[in-house]
Amino acid sequence: MLIALLSTRVVAKPAGDSISEADVFPAVEDSSNPITVSEIAVTTESISLTTESTVTTEAVVSSENDLDNNEITNTDAKNEFLKSYATKMLSYMNLTVKPCDDFYEYACGNWKNVKPERQTENKRSNLLDIVYTLADVSEQLLVSDTQLATDLGYGNEMKIAQQFYNACLNAELYPLPAADPAYLKLIRSIGGFPAIDGEAWQASNFSWFNMSAHLTNYGGMGLIYEDILGKHPFQPYFKLPELGFDFIVHSDNIATNDTKGYKRNEKRMHEYLMANGLSEEKTADVIAGVFAFWREALQVADRFNENEEKCEELTRTENLKLFSGWKDYYDIVWGGMEHFGVYPPEHFCDFYYHELDKVCAKHKEAVANYLAMKLLFTMDSKLKSTKFQRESCLLEVQSSVPYLLDKLYYTKYITKETQSDILEIIKELREFLYEVLNNATWIDEETRKEALLKESKITTRIGSFKDEHLTELLIREMNNLTFVSDSYTQSTINLRKFCQYMKRYNSIHHKLLSNKTEQLEFWLGMQVNAFYYLLDNSINVMSGVLHPPAYHHDWPNSLKYGTFGYLVGHELSHGFDSDSSIIDSKGKIRNWWSKMFSDEFNNRIQCFIDQYNKYHVPQINRTIDGDNTKNENMADIGGLYEAINAYRLHTTHHKQLHKQDMTYDMTNEQMPGIDLSPEQLFFLGFAQVWCSDYKEEHYWEELTHRHAVDKFRVIGAVSNSDDFAKAYNCPVGSPMNPNTKCHIW
Repeated sequence: MLIALLSTRVVAKPAGDSISEADVFPAVEDSSNPITVSEIAVTTESISLTTESTVTTEAVVSSENDLDNNEITNTDAKNEFLKSYATKMLSYMNLTVKPCDDFYEYACGNWKNVKPERQTENKRSNLLDIVYTLADVSEQLLVSDTQLATDLGYGNEMKIAQQFYNACLNAELYPLPAADPAYLKLIRSIGGFPAIDGEAWQASNFSWFNMSAHLTNYGGMGLIYEDILGKHPFQPYFKLPELGFDFIVHSDNIATNDTKGYKRNEKRMHEYLMANGLSEEKTADVIAGVFAFWREALQVADRFNENEEKCEELTRTENLKLFSGWKDYYDIVWGGMEHFGVYPPEHFCDFYYHELDKVCAKHKEAVANYLAMKLLFTMDSKLKSTKFQRESCLLEVQSSVPYLLDKLYYTKYITKETQSDILEIIKELREFLYEVLNNATWIDEETRKEALLKESKITTRIGSFKDEHLTELLIREMNNLTFVSDSYTQSTINLRKFCQYMKRYNSIHHKLLSNKTEQLEFWLGMQVNAFYYLLDNSINVMSGVLHPPAYHHDWPNSLKYGTFGYLVGHELSHGFDSDSSIIDSKGKIRNWWSKMFSDEFNNRIQCFIDQYNKYHVPQINRTIDGDNTKNENMADIGGLYEAINAYRLHTTHHKQLHKQDMTYDMTNEQMPGIDLSPEQLFFLGFAQVWCSDYKEEHYWEELTHRHAVDKFRVIGAVSNSDDFAKAYNCPVGSPMNPNTKCHIW
């Protein structure tokens, strides 16, 4: 779980607590990606997975771009590329900061000043910016290589994609035409817009829960935050709703009218309301009403500190029954509560919704206005300027019809040039991980045997899952997508509804699917993603991530191991974290740790929790949640430890291989113009994967994520690394080489 692009999690349970399928099989999550990849699945033949230690290279990607992972065969061109990339790496650095004082600032302090200008509402990240490389590939496929789709039999589907792309380029998207009749017609059909409709809107006929249910059919998260479980029958599950538009609101970030949270949301609502012809006075009244509703609704969540388990405790304490609104949700979305054959159905904490219902009853008009504007926000491209329209349209099409473009991407851009390179890195990582498990002195032999067995059974996929029949079905679904030539607004509505249908595809058709059906994200290689999958004990590195800053074939191995090696090591580490302790080598739910091992492991985990709890985020005056982020933090530290030692194994092997002819030159492990040793370059590459630029709202968005803020991912990892301290000669007691370090293995 590198960046929450796709991350399969297990909710850790205290010893003796029962474990439910909802704990073990949540949905794939995508909370950090600037584009939303459709979450879809469909029936397919079962995948043949070997039970032995296996590497499956489904796809390794190259590109015509000189910074992608295409092997450069001309020596002069390769040298020029390395010089160019080294210059880029240097431009990210803040050399006025000493690496032993703040390694993140040293490695990444200037990235925010030199990064390309992009269109996104999300944080900017060096790693996530690979999506723009993939967008350029998508444009090539949509505009220049159109014959390829026809040759493969997808001419009609390509025409549909091109229609949406071309219409998007020519549409008036900045600002959103919020008064378009098509939008208002849709809003009135699902609950109404009292700010616009006045007395025609009847509070007595309004159901806030029903309107929220309808919103989910277009991908909007109003007062129902829906996700899909990652295991057959792919039931929905729910999270605490996130209130707000561009800026998620909490009680403290809208406590006064001069906070950024207040101003950003006020600005968004002001734009939508003024576009619909409201006066300034009326607009101000509507906005004030929404904020009043939010503040009361947030007080409900504050009663359980936005913690679902505490909310459930309140439900039990007050002996509350199932909130009645869920029946309407299942009727509106799934055609009835019996759709999944379970009762009661999945739902969020009853205490929250019983209390929220009281708040909504007091603010019916404000709730309707909020949900109406939330629908507009869902349809909005959120452009900052028309100069970003091309980029926005590319990302829109790429995320809406990903399987067509993925098929073309595989056909045109896949080579096997980097396979041996990738496989060697993985081999060295696995070799060192085996040594670590085999030599750990603090576990007993029973646990060691289980750990070594689990390591031996790990399956590694580079690229994606592959199934031609499945891909065919997914692409053909595009023929159910209707393009309206004279209304891009209606086309947008259709596209949003289609995307949500595809996200729920496996849920809708679960009765026709094998219970071995996997989540369809696994079949999509063209994504910036890597994840450890508990159910089959596999690590999966999608082909879309094989671009700088994560990988390039012609980099020195020191840089490859610091970037791609670390990423793979991170995933390997997830096989042995606290969540994975309840999943054995066969993917079965079973606690395979001995009690002695569990007690010692918990003590070591506490060190990480305490350390990360102290990391303060001044932009929002909060600290990192060390408990919530513990497994990701341990995977970062474990992945870095495995990668540096795998790199040393690789170097030793190659020195031995070239001992006779003396051709192995360590200067080849450096980058031209960067005055760093190979191991220093290793750590620089690791840190620059996480170079990022946050705005205040992004810190709030990530506050409850299972990944720490990027800066503290870097600082936490290197400050617990003896190898880093040695490489950079950091004095004991310096900020990056504290006296006390946390270790697992």
